[in-house]
Amino acid sequence: MEDCDNRHWDELFPDALGLIFRNLSLQEILVVIPRVCKSWRKTVLGPYCWQEIDILDWSLLRDPDTINRMLQMLISRRSGSLCKLCVSCLPNDSCLSLIAEHGTALHTLRLPRSEITNSIVEQVAERFSAVTFLDLSFCKNIGASALEAIGKHCANLTGLRRVMCPFEALDKSSQDDEALAVASTMHKLKHLEIAYLLINTESVLRILENCPDLEYLDVQGCWNVIPDETFKKFSRVKLVGPLEEISESNRWDDFDCSNYSSSSGYLAWDFVADELDDEFEMLEFFGEDYRSVDDMDHAYSDSSAGSP
Repeated sequence: MEDCDNRHWDELFPDALGLIFRNLSLQEILVVIPRVCKSWRKTVLGPYCWQEIDILDWSLLRDPDTINRMLQMLISRRSGSLCKLCVSCLPNDSCLSLIAEHGTALHTLRLPRSEITNSIVEQVAERFSAVTFLDLSFCKNIGASALEAIGKHCANLTGLRRVMCPFEALDKSSQDDEALAVASTMHKLKHLEIAYLLINTESVLRILENCPDLEYLDVQGCWNVIPDETFKKFSRVKLVGPLEEISESNRWDDFDCSNYSSSSGYLAWDFVADELDDEFEMLEFFGEDYRSVDDMDHAYSDSSAGSP
């Protein structure tokens, strides 16, 4: 039994370590794990822990430069393996270009409250062909042309969240063109949230007619939508709104969000947030005594050489 093939923790394959580390908080992954040993540090610096990146809540309270630097650092680690990305408040189009360049394997993409434009969405939409769930809520600078580009290139899209703030639509006479873009290009949708869009009954009926797999439709706050007898033939669809009040938490109850929900681990980012705002480089938050990767590798080597 003494000769059985047992493997020490520091000798596990990186992909196996990555699967284990994903169960830890972000604080532990970013601050604690890199200090344990050389192999664990290399695992964290590689793509193995970063197939899913969720900084949705953390990014709500950060300045644009911090969000941009954090996004660049995390995305650079995934080596084409990123399958889920959730981040709020992208400050500009270049951030979406970065995501598109490295996110061709993405299945879930949530970008609420982002300052992205129609032109960049139209340019990069084809790179998101694998996306099945997309959240573009409160993105006030995009419209029908962006949604149409997404619908044409994201053939596997089954979930779309395009919830808006009613006050941000005061300068618009109608957003029916957005609803019609959805109806004409996103035929595989099962879950659709378009709460508080300025749309009418006809536009909603077009969506119901052209999306035969639709199971859930949220039109809360779409005051010009008046459900009538015509809606009865779409009884398969759970219709929320326009007058029914529904909380943010309840809105997702009838949709399988096991792959989309936010991680409670976002609090870990707050643990290192102060270090992101000082003069150190991005990787500084791995530890106050951070040195370059090469320096730390030498340190590990020297330590090993001195061991009995």
